[in-house]
Amino acid sequence: MTIRYGVIGTGALGGFYGGMLARAGKDVHFLFNSDYQHVKKHGLRIDSISGNFHLSQVNAYALSDQMPLCDVLLVCLKTTNNHLLPTLLRPILHANSVVVLIQNGLGLEADLSQQMPYTTIAGGLAFICASKTGPGHITHHDYGKLNIGLHCGNAETILRQVCNDFNEANIPAHFVDDLNQARWQKLVWNIPFNGLTVVMNSATDQLIQQKHSRQLILEMMGEVIHAAHHCGAHIAPHFDQKMIELTENMAPYAPSMKLDYDNQRPMEIHYIYTRPLEIAHKAGFEMKRVVMLEAQLQFLEEKNRNR
Repeated sequence: MTIRYGVIGTGALGGFYGGMLARAGKDVHFLFNSDYQHVKKHGLRIDSISGNFHLSQVNAYALSDQMPLCDVLLVCLKTTNNHLLPTLLRPILHANSVVVLIQNGLGLEADLSQQMPYTTIAGGLAFICASKTGPGHITHHDYGKLNIGLHCGNAETILRQVCNDFNEANIPAHFVDDLNQARWQKLVWNIPFNGLTVVMNSATDQLIQQKHSRQLILEMMGEVIHAAHHCGAHIAPHFDQKMIELTENMAPYAPSMKLDYDNQRPMEIHYIYTRPLEIAHKAGFEMKRVVMLEAQLQFLEEKNRNR
């Protein structure tokens, strides 16, 4: 089965994952914003720990209504732009299209399902260190694994084929049966590291090396794990230690929220913090440390907006 892919949001994630698929000969169509003219003229450049490459010919578009109908839409926008998704996606959806939200946070598939009923929606969890370092230029620093799970609709067969396509493109990809559990697992890392790198103005390695911040990270991870259990998502024992070891072994890294804050862009507070806090509260559990971190991030967000 040949799948036509549409990449919605060709930043660090969309550029890397879509670029890898295109290099492997898959049919990939990219929606660009500010980089459109540059990519049409110069192509897409990926600098990766797995090997650098350049795509001189890219199926690039400035508007989604110029794109062909696609079988699988890989949404790699920041969640701060999710209100745009119905407008962006409708011109390129056919009756059997699948939308895969490769984004951070919790509750985003449910929200899109309300906005676009009858659409088949899946979630993607990217375990990757990557950044956009210039127009049409993506740098892949470390990792790259992708987990994909179904939220609604009947699309397990095509999603397993998507995973096969990624594996053929040298991206380790797996279909997960429980998307809710997978999203909570990702939050165990994302909640402490995204926010603390912002409020402490640090990279991941500095937070891990300093004993007080390391202890705070572990305590915050524990809160997320307890919240997950209250919400029906089982997380294995010692998962927090596994995340600490993973971080110790990765290259020093500034997560996407830190880069957004430093560049005065809106931070993804809602789906990484506010929604998990709301969902956990409804399930009867309060993440007290996470509440404090969310309040600090909201303060800094407003301060950034008023500069």
